[in-house]
Amino acid sequence: MPTVVGVKLRFAPKVLWFDPSGVEPLKGDSVIVETERGTEIGEVVEEAHEVGRGEVHSALKPVVRIADESDVEHAAALLAEERAAMPVFRELVGKHKLDMKPVAAEFLFGDDKVVFYFSAEERVDFRELVRDLASRFRQRIDMRQVGVRDEARMVGGLGHCGQQLCCDRFSGDFQPVSIRMAKEQDLPLNPLKISGLCGRLMCCLRYEYDAYKDYKGRAPKRGAMIETPFGEGKVVDLNTPRETVTVRIPEAGNLTVPLSIMECGSGKGCPCCIKREALEESQVVLPASMSSQLERDSTAEEIPVRKPRPERTERPARERTDKKRGKPREQQAPKPAAQKAASPKAAAPEAAKAAEGDATQGAKKAPSSGRRRRRRRSGGTGSGTTGTEGGSTT
Repeated sequence: MPTVVGVKLRFAPKVLWFDPSGVEPLKGDSVIVETERGTEIGEVVEEAHEVGRGEVHSALKPVVRIADESDVEHAAALLAEERAAMPVFRELVGKHKLDMKPVAAEFLFGDDKVVFYFSAEERVDFRELVRDLASRFRQRIDMRQVGVRDEARMVGGLGHCGQQLCCDRFSGDFQPVSIRMAKEQDLPLNPLKISGLCGRLMCCLRYEYDAYKDYKGRAPKRGAMIETPFGEGKVVDLNTPRETVTVRIPEAGNLTVPLSIMECGSGKGCPCCIKREALEESQVVLPASMSSQLERDSTAEEIPVRKPRPERTERPARERTDKKRGKPREQQAPKPAAQKAASPKAAAPEAAKAAEGDATQGAKKAPSSGRRRRRRRSGGTGSGTTGTEGGSTT
């Protein structure tokens, strides 16, 4: 397996691997290396280590030596020459009236080439400019066009957060950044606030996008209703770096809890419930009103209260109805005991009256039956009577 050393060059975006060639530099040492452009000086960021053969795609360039004091002094002198070359570069660009922006100048460690970096929106014909630069510096001239992001990386500076620019602080290739990443992180869609010094979207939006996406995939949405020991509440805030959720309860106030203690109470896999046991185990700092309510609830559970038995209520008696008419029967009141114990003498007049009433009804029925009989008899002898009358007439 090949052994490599990771070296960071000044204007290289990535860490480059070199063959140690018997040299054992430590992390942070300055080394002299051979590159395609010539001899350069760089800083060791990865000590000698083995890698797989599939990871090395081309022949490794060697590490010449570890830089000594003379090499460091020579590198400092080259930096001074670069600063002096920038005004000349700008002057010649203005003289030829070229639509380009000078960015930086780099004098290679071997004193055999000078590289000038510029940015431009379109292709520029700089042949006359190269001739003037070569006659002024008496070295080989190399012109390199870079983008706005590379320009910010080479120049450096401070971002909106007050820290060193991410493109200058972290090495590597640029990853695409979209406006969707800013929306996912709930940032204001103001170009002045989400754009870097290069005028493009900030690189840090890409770094934090995966963290925000993962957190919001596990957390409840804003406005969702959450069940808590203090009543039902509404999600009003989400804190991604701390992974906390703030729930507003109408009568108790705001409750901020970590997402890890939230459970699903509906069986759908969504965090929609906060249990009292989880609050006590997580030791969340609660407002005074909520903590006192938890103490009261725990005290009430320790002392069980015996529930009184419910009183029996008599069911109303069903009214008996007459089968034929469908009307409820009149319930007769029970006779008093004094009336039951009355003497038979008092009941005799009532019996006599009942007997007289029956006799009267029988007398009324008798005449009707007698009349019917008489009619039948007269109807039977009618022929004989008619004959006697006729005989006396003749």
